[in-house]
Amino acid sequence: MQAFIRREVVLPDLPSASGVEIVGETAYIIGDDAPFLYQLNAATLIAGARTTLFETAHFSTGRIPKDLKQDLECLTSLTVPGGETGLLVLGSGATAAREQGFWVPLQPAGAAGTVYPLSLSGLYAALRQLLPAGILLNLEAAAATSTELLLFQRTVGASSGNLLFRLPLAATWAYLRHHTAQLPAITRQLFELPMVEGKPAGFSGAAWQDGRLLVTASVEDTVDAVLDGVVLGSFVGELALLPAGQQAVLPVSLALLQWPDGRPYRGKVEGVAVYRQLAPGRLELLLVTDDDAGGSTAVVVELVR
Repeated sequence: MQAFIRREVVLPDLPSASGVEIVGETAYIIGDDAPFLYQLNAATLIAGARTTLFETAHFSTGRIPKDLKQDLECLTSLTVPGGETGLLVLGSGATAAREQGFWVPLQPAGAAGTVYPLSLSGLYAALRQLLPAGILLNLEAAAATSTELLLFQRTVGASSGNLLFRLPLAATWAYLRHHTAQLPAITRQLFELPMVEGKPAGFSGAAWQDGRLLVTASVEDTVDAVLDGVVLGSFVGELALLPAGQQAVLPVSLALLQWPDGRPYRGKVEGVAVYRQLAPGRLELLLVTDDDAGGSTAVVVELVR
C-alpha cells in the first residue's frame, strides 16, 4: 500500500484543523481550538459559510487557549433513527472541559441547521472503564456505519492504548438525546500501529465509505495526551472490523504518507474523508492537517492498495 500527496492547500482563517467530512459537494471541517464548523467547496477547497457551535469569549486571538478549549476532534456524518442526516461533533474527553459534543442537522442543500449541544460525561465515563491501566481517554476520530458509531482512542507514546470503541448507533443516539438513561453496550477492538524512530503511531482520523474503514495515524515525539510533540510522520490506510464477539489485537498495514518523489510527509494529519474511487485499488482522499501553531492545510492524496 502506498499514499502519495497530489496537492496541499493552506486553509487561512481555519485554525488547527482536527476533522473533515465530505457530504455532497461540501467539505465540513472542525478545529480543535475553534468554535466553528467550517464549510468549503469540496472540489476547489474555497472557504464558504461557517456555523457557530458554541459561544466563547476566548477566540479573540484566533485560537482558544489550550487549557480552555473544548478540543473538538471527532467529526462524522450519519443518519440517525428517524431518518435525519447530520454531523456529529465530539470533544476528545482528555479533560473535563473536553466532554462536550454537538449534533448539527444538515438541510437538503447541505447547509448546517440548528446546533444541538450534547453532554458526553456519562458516555465518556463508561469509555474510561474500558481503557488499559494508566491510559488517558483521548478520542481523536469518529466514523459511522449504518448500525455502529466507531470512536478511535489515540494514545501517544504507548502502543497498548490504540483502540477502537464500537457502539450500537441506535442505542447510543437514544442515550445522547436523553431518550433513555441506559448506556449503550460498548465493545473495543485493539490495533497494533506502525512506528517511526521507535515511536508508535496513534489514530488521528477515520471515515467509513462503501463498506471500507479508512483511517489516518500520526507519530509525535511525546507521551502526553494534552501537550504536543515533534511530528515524525503520518500514515493512511484501511482497517478491518472483527466480527461481533471476537477479540484480538490486530496488526495493520498502513502507508506512510509521502511526496511523489518519495520524501516522507512531516505534517500531522488530523482527519480523512473520501473523495472518490479512481480505479480498482485506487482512492482519492482529502486529509486535513494541524501544525500545532494554529496553521492548517488540506491535502489531496492518492491511496494505492
